[in-house]
Amino acid sequence: MISKSRVVVRYAETDKMGIVHHSRYAVWFEVGRTDLTRCLGLTYTEMESMGVLLPVLELQCRYHKPALYEDEVTVETRLSALERVRMEFSYRVVRDRDGALLCTGITRHAVVGKDMRPFNLQKRFPELYETLRKAEEPET
Repeated sequence: MISKSRVVVRYAETDKMGIVHHSRYAVWFEVGRTDLTRCLGLTYTEMESMGVLLPVLELQCRYHKPALYEDEVTVETRLSALERVRMEFSYRVVRDRDGALLCTGITRHAVVGKDMRPFNLQKRFPELYETLRKAEEPET
């Protein structure tokens, strides 16, 4: 399963050169993760109220081409790896008008409770784990 989130670059997201600042991609990745979980029938708020938190352990981002003010881009997000206590999301940011690949990235997350201690998602929430497992789409 791949979610597709549309973003229009705002002026405030650009730097003095008119290029999207590198930090904005992390925010766009979050938009993609949120949309992907919503596509699975669950919001981040609902997961957190269940006691499932997903702090970011690692973020990688590779910039291929710049995004500019008013570019319309699509953030393609997929769950690329699921383990009992960790998960990984992969991202592609593509400019809509020409299909140019602007950025690729991943985020790795721990599965923790409200006490910030890791737990086995498969054991504690087997239905949620199974839903995520079915959506998992490893990189090819």
